[in-house]
Amino acid sequence: MTLIKSISGIRGTIGGHAGEGLNPLDIVKFTSAYATLIRKTTTIQSNKIVVGRDARISGDMVKNVVCGTLMGMGFDVVNIGLASTPTTELAVTMEGACGGIILTASHNPRQWNALKLLNEHGEFLNAAEGNEVLRIAEAEAFEYADIDHLGSYREDNTYDDKHIDSVLALKLVDVEAIRNAKFKVAIDCVNSVGGVILPKLLERLGVEKVEGLYCEPTGDFQHNPEPLEKNLGDIMGLMEKGGYDVAFVVDPDVDRLAMICEDGKMYGEEYTLVTVADYVLKHTPGNTVSNLSSTRALRDVTRKYNCEYNASAVGEVNVTTKMKETNAVIGGEGNGGVIYPESHYGRDALVGIALFLSHLAHEGKTVSELRATYPPYFIAKNRIDLTPETDVDAILAKVKEMYKDEEVNDIDGVKIDFPDKWVHLRKSNTEPIIRVYSEASTMEAADEIGQKVMDVVYSLAK
Repeated sequence: MTLIKSISGIRGTIGGHAGEGLNPLDIVKFTSAYATLIRKTTTIQSNKIVVGRDARISGDMVKNVVCGTLMGMGFDVVNIGLASTPTTELAVTMEGACGGIILTASHNPRQWNALKLLNEHGEFLNAAEGNEVLRIAEAEAFEYADIDHLGSYREDNTYDDKHIDSVLALKLVDVEAIRNAKFKVAIDCVNSVGGVILPKLLERLGVEKVEGLYCEPTGDFQHNPEPLEKNLGDIMGLMEKGGYDVAFVVDPDVDRLAMICEDGKMYGEEYTLVTVADYVLKHTPGNTVSNLSSTRALRDVTRKYNCEYNASAVGEVNVTTKMKETNAVIGGEGNGGVIYPESHYGRDALVGIALFLSHLAHEGKTVSELRATYPPYFIAKNRIDLTPETDVDAILAKVKEMYKDEEVNDIDGVKIDFPDKWVHLRKSNTEPIIRVYSEASTMEAADEIGQKVMDVVYSLAK
């Protein structure tokens, strides 16, 4: 059994003893700690907290414990039911709530669940707030409401429609162009909440035909839920047969978007953000942001419009912080996460789909033709396993010194930018490993430069 406590939320497997997984006692403790933080920090008087969940098998149990605990802490719960992560984020601000909890373990397998914690802006807690929740939980420094101050409970199942309304209201979403293009679209929603909201979105966008795979929200995922090529054989096979313009694939909480071309080949999840950014920049020039481990193609596209690209540390809250600092018009992560501030500061596959289809309709190309217009890069992902005794920070400092003649960024590990490629070394916070990401114009070159830097690390670790 596993319980992972981090600033971005509490993740764990279901079952076993308290403290070993995400079990009722653990859920009560962390929910109480979160409620205590919100009580101290919120500037909003509403006393409401929104709860939404993906379709995981454990979701009903976790939801009941979370909602009851919040009521016991004196908060009024608005349960929006089965809802995507971006839907729940938007519901916080639409409700005028002082926070929100999303019950989802994103792309983790079916035995996992998690509490993802939102502030009054419907955005993830920052590092200081996340650490304070962990401190309060550890000390059990929370106090429950007396009988006269218990919270209330209500259910509101209108937020899918409100989310879709907000997407269709975006200035760059061109419903008329999409309708005229008569698109035929396939979707794979991995038996979670995407299967509820994406068919509604595509119908309202005017898509002519929608074919759904695994759209029943049972939580019994029919394949590994991470939207990577190795897990998507069924939908790729469907696309290979022809008859569809594009396939959209989402993870269980619908904040990551992968796409498949009309010929059954992967579009490349790194290029979801690149393509949407191209469309946004064409109409509203401005700055862009992605994290250090994302493709250089976003930088190239940004510079094409004479705009400025900035990199952030890995993690959605770091991306959104850098976006606000630089007043970016579009940003996100290379895992298919599109963050469009015109909508909200959160990864949102619905926004990504609507902007992508608008772009495709305007360009008049096939999806594979559109993909070919972007700079070709390939990312290799590796890891270096070390011993618990290894001083990883000292090794990274030496690597930085060795490559000081290149462009080096150390806001999150060490990233070495060469003229035609890059390598990013990131220390794990939970185990003695270094994650190694490398990118170049061919997969062979990406592997080669990654291996070269890995060899340097191994020699320093001896």
